[in-house]
Amino acid sequence: MEKQLQQLRNQLRRGQQPLADWQGGKLAVSAVPGSGKSTGMAIGAAIALVREQLNPKRQLIIVTFTRSAAASLKQKIRGYLEQLGYPPRGFSVHTLHGLALNIASRYPNLSGLDSETYTLITPNQNHRLIKETVQQWINRYPEFYQTLLYGVEFDGEETERLRRESVLRTEVLPRLTRTAVQEAKSSGLSPQQLWEWSWESQDEYNILAITAGLYDLYEQMARSRCLMDYDDMIIGALRVLQSPDIVQELQEQTYGVLEDEAQDSSPLQAQLLDILACYPNGNSPNLVRVGDPNQAINSTFTPADPLYFRDFCESCQQEHRLAQMDQAGRSTPIIMEAANYFLRWGNHNHPQEIPFRLQDIHPVPETDPQPDANPSATGNGLEIHTPSDINETVQLMGQRLQQLLHANPNHNAAILVRTNRQSNFIAQALTYLQRDHQIPVYEVSQTQRASQIPHEILTLLQFINRPHSPEHTKASLAVLTKRNLIPQQDINALATYPEKFLYPSPLDVVDNPAVQKASDYCRNLLQARMELPTYQLISFLGLTLNYTSSELATVQKLAERVRQQTQGHSALTEIINTLSEIVNSEQFEAIEEDSDEQYTNPGQVTIITMHKAKGLDWDYVFIPFLHQDNLPGSQRVPSSSQFLGKFALPEVARSQIRGIVHSRYRQEPITISKPIEAWQKAGELQTAEQYRLFYVAMTRAKRLLWLSAAENAPFSWSRVNLEGGNSLQKKNPSPFIPALKKQFPSAVWE
Repeated sequence: MEKQLQQLRNQLRRGQQPLADWQGGKLAVSAVPGSGKSTGMAIGAAIALVREQLNPKRQLIIVTFTRSAAASLKQKIRGYLEQLGYPPRGFSVHTLHGLALNIASRYPNLSGLDSETYTLITPNQNHRLIKETVQQWINRYPEFYQTLLYGVEFDGEETERLRRESVLRTEVLPRLTRTAVQEAKSSGLSPQQLWEWSWESQDEYNILAITAGLYDLYEQMARSRCLMDYDDMIIGALRVLQSPDIVQELQEQTYGVLEDEAQDSSPLQAQLLDILACYPNGNSPNLVRVGDPNQAINSTFTPADPLYFRDFCESCQQEHRLAQMDQAGRSTPIIMEAANYFLRWGNHNHPQEIPFRLQDIHPVPETDPQPDANPSATGNGLEIHTPSDINETVQLMGQRLQQLLHANPNHNAAILVRTNRQSNFIAQALTYLQRDHQIPVYEVSQTQRASQIPHEILTLLQFINRPHSPEHTKASLAVLTKRNLIPQQDINALATYPEKFLYPSPLDVVDNPAVQKASDYCRNLLQARMELPTYQLISFLGLTLNYTSSELATVQKLAERVRQQTQGHSALTEIINTLSEIVNSEQFEAIEEDSDEQYTNPGQVTIITMHKAKGLDWDYVFIPFLHQDNLPGSQRVPSSSQFLGKFALPEVARSQIRGIVHSRYRQEPITISKPIEAWQKAGELQTAEQYRLFYVAMTRAKRLLWLSAAENAPFSWSRVNLEGGNSLQKKNPSPFIPALKKQFPSAVWE
């Protein structure tokens, strides 16, 4: 058996082998993109299982980020154990939240969570729980609300007051609730702690006190309704582990913990794993954390922060327990060179918040067992284009894709974008590839939009039922704008007086074409209420919103579900109530979750956002629209909420909470940043993360990385008309494009 284990270990690269040699204690593995983390973890786990003779009473716990990754890792471990002739036992593979829920639900009296009575929610800012939290907060804290309402300047004009109330109730406070609750709860902070620190706040709004009040009410309402979110799972599991008897029992059953994607863990999640990995009365946990701090791309909208994994790596390095998994067989050499150069350029040009940990990607040796490791480049392997505008950009991509996939039909390609609107624009422009050249084009955001269908249908039905409601009018206008059916405009102004907007008198008529189109569209919806039976309204709205065929299939499924639950009671209020229950229970799934294989089919062009592309790779990767305002972008205060000042409340609250957490982590005195300082810090974090996001995008490519920055592009992608005729203007390229051109002159295409 020892000989077989040695043969298995010899399959690993130099940087992977410490995973196979691990025999307890702490181990940090800092891995570059494409280095084979999952293979190293699977072989390391299999060797540990055999050497330690682990069994159901003493297990190795493996934790990863997604369910698909957990299933893949479990299958790999089983495969290696089968090669060794060892039974597939003594280990379990979980997502972090799945592990936490397993612990919490086994001891509901201690965790405060009962999976049979509690409902899991993933609230957005339009969720009923958040809306009711905001309303209760306004009633309970009128003095805070009035301070926000008056803002920086207010002349007392009634129309402006109504507009500000609409913005606060439907935009600012719901988003602040969702952002701050997630940040504070995931960081282990209670509402009471935020209240205490708010006394040190030095801003006129006392944003931290507002946050504490919203957080407190949100928690009270969620508990009273037996609702839990993903953070509650972690907190519930940690409550269980406060019991000395139970924590000893669980630690005795756990040999050690292997964690994948460790750069995306929050402080509470890391604490949970650390407790489980400690043997009773042991000095050091049996804990292996594998990750890449340079691929941390979630920290500006979740509490995950690369700081914690970087610190873990540094502490392990001091103990000679850091492994550098720096060899990767994914990409051709010039792509790795470009990624390594960009990493150093990013650190040098963003000293306020260093984006990267210094670690280069190195090619694998010629004897590497991976088939076609570090494949030969297609063309130069790196191409940098400067088209005249976005239309020429799409034209160039289409021509290049035809050349590549006709010459190599077994290869695949991806176009990585920043926003779904860019994805829609490209998909519409490249429809001819499938029609004329039999090259399938798969737009990933199309399947994501389908999951929003129940909420969109409900929003429009509520408007049809109560068109005089400013809230319902605004929500319906937001849906129509998002679906690109009406022009982008200030919908708060339109929704303040719905009667004037829908049926203006001769004195109210305006000659603004955008307002006229929105008004016509809404009146057509109201006319359908008069002319159609109520049971046909859901199907009618699906057609009105220009849904695709797959989306219409989801609408039909939704309409049938509503019909069954109303059981023939087709009054509009009954349909709305039933649909509200479906939306708020979050149990209606429009389309089953796609597997990763659907993104990487041979011969296919996948259009996908950079965030969604993490963990995937393609032979050819195209990254268009690399403009400074697009990547890294800049902070922007929405025009509707500029009456509050030159900052956005949700980002300021997140930055202040993060500052508190970092101070506690470093055992430093806690000081609350002023709003402008917190806003600037949030901007620095955002830029650093956008650089990491581009690094992730670059390293998805195997044979060709195609970059472009058009000279002319839209002022805002949210206002792009997919049918054409867009107004374009001169745009500055992303700051790293000139640097890459200078460093790789052979890649520049004029």
